[in-house]
Amino acid sequence: GRFLIAFSYELSKKEEKVGSPEKPMSDLGQQAYIPYWTSTIVDFLLNKSDECKSMSIMDIAKKTSIMAEDIIYALNTLGILKFVNGVYFISAERKLLEDLAKKHPVKEPRVDPSKLHWTPYLTDVKRDKFSLSSKKPSVTEE
Repeated sequence: GRFLIAFSYELSKKEEKVGSPEKPMSDLGQQAYIPYWTSTIVDFLLNKSDECKSMSIMDIAKKTSIMAEDIIYALNTLGILKFVNGVYFISAERKLLEDLAKKHPVKEPRVDPSKLHWTPYLTDVKRDKFSLSSKKPSVTEE
């Protein structure tokens, strides 16, 4: 099951869209996706976020194709989304992320995106609410 979920997100990345094929997400669907979201986000924060000083939820969404609402839900589930003085931020030191990665590992087999050869059907991105091209970054690059 987790492999198919990962595969669907890789297809979403190729389409430059966020979200899974299941829209709207059912309660049972959400229960199946939560372990994928948590493990993928922890893996991303631990291994791929070193390249930038600050990162927004939208930045994570663009890299993982997970919807912002689902990222917020997963970060809350993991206990690393904090709210201070009216601002949300991710609070997790490397040691905590390493512990969370052990608790929420990315399951094998993994999808190898380099082996995925597929061309998506292109739609009008301005009218597609799931298109990454229509999303604006919430943190400006320095």
